[in-house]
Amino acid sequence: MARTTPSLLPRISRILNKLGENLKLARFRRKFSAEMVAQRAGITRKTLAGVERGDSTVAIGTYARVMQVLRLEDDLSKLAADDALGRQLQDVGLTVKSRAPKRSAPPAVSDKVKDVQ
Repeated sequence: MARTTPSLLPRISRILNKLGENLKLARFRRKFSAEMVAQRAGITRKTLAGVERGDSTVAIGTYARVMQVLRLEDDLSKLAADDALGRQLQDVGLTVKSRAPKRSAPPAVSDKVKDVQ
């Protein structure tokens, strides 16, 4: 039985394609051959081609190993670093008191009369 992979949103596919393209350009700038990068990353050239195409079926660990070979591993820490949506959702879920807190009871009238005497 063949495996079926759920399809990604077009926007996510474009982001992966751009990531693959950026990795390919980084390899070209360093003048590394595909064979050398694949060998150092411990993958086949065919898998490297998938990474450079932004193939969604390639494991993220494989992308990480290619980035390590290209000395771009620090960029991984930037993924999902700023979770603005998560913070907004958390803020919405904060409970807000519906009324002001109770004040302490004012002194009784009989206490005021005692103070005056």
